[in-house]
Amino acid sequence: MLTSNRRKFIKQSAVATASLAFISTTHCATPKMVVEQKITTQPLIKKSLKFGMIKEDLSVLDKFKLVKDLGFHGIELDSPNELPEKEILTARDKTGLEIPGTVNSLHWKMPLSHPDPSVRAKCVESMKKSLRDTKKYGGTTVLLVPGVVNEKVSYADAYQRSQEEIRKILSIAEETGVKIAIENVWNNFLISPLEAARYIDEFDSSMIGWYFDVGNIVRYGWPEQWIAALGKRIIKIDIKDYSRKKQTSEGIWEGFKVKLGDGDANWRAVNAALKKVGYQGWGSAEVRGGDRVRLQEISERMDRLYAM
Repeated sequence: MLTSNRRKFIKQSAVATASLAFISTTHCATPKMVVEQKITTQPLIKKSLKFGMIKEDLSVLDKFKLVKDLGFHGIELDSPNELPEKEILTARDKTGLEIPGTVNSLHWKMPLSHPDPSVRAKCVESMKKSLRDTKKYGGTTVLLVPGVVNEKVSYADAYQRSQEEIRKILSIAEETGVKIAIENVWNNFLISPLEAARYIDEFDSSMIGWYFDVGNIVRYGWPEQWIAALGKRIIKIDIKDYSRKKQTSEGIWEGFKVKLGDGDANWRAVNAALKKVGYQGWGSAEVRGGDRVRLQEISERMDRLYAM
């Protein structure tokens, strides 16, 4: 018969053996596994910028090469655009850069909230082309400003009209596998994170989500709070900063005239919020562009923001 002390010793030995086995297994992980575990702790891991930010007088291919040399992983284009499709695809393939998505080029001029149905129809058709173009490019999203509220367009009308028109596009999104990504901009519309989340949910579709612009929120809110509210609805991130001090002293639009990381966006909190909701992937710079020197600075500043 085992004594009480003997039974206690055997039990402790078993626990110790199991613990050693676990530690041994963990330490035998391959270097690749360790690297992958480290990468998954970063919510932002790929850098892109908008094609229009490249202010060098170069061919499409050479612009792609320049961006590749500066450490970016991709370029987002406007769509519809006038660039030769063959040149775009050749530049993509020769450089290895990705085209993660496009930005619809008519959503401001011909918004889906416009009182004239014929104007809204033109935007719908442009979105269909954007979705199909993006599939050819290998991208996954088309950024869409859903509507504009002003003295001629009420909030209620913008809500109803934009949702009605977007529903006409969802079948093309499903056909192409490219998602519609709604962005928060200064359009006097969807200015609450809870309403923004509800707006997306009412479509009851996996083909629509949110393209979250960090800097655009700083004027009237806190990006990390929006991220928490939008959660899994976020499918892409725009990288931008904003200074409330400049807004107060120099004017609303002057707030954007601040370098990445020098404004009032709390990037450490932004990264923590993105990590908490499970976001991982692209961040696209949407700031004042320029020549090689300027773009190099943007790339380096993005690296610092990503590491926070």
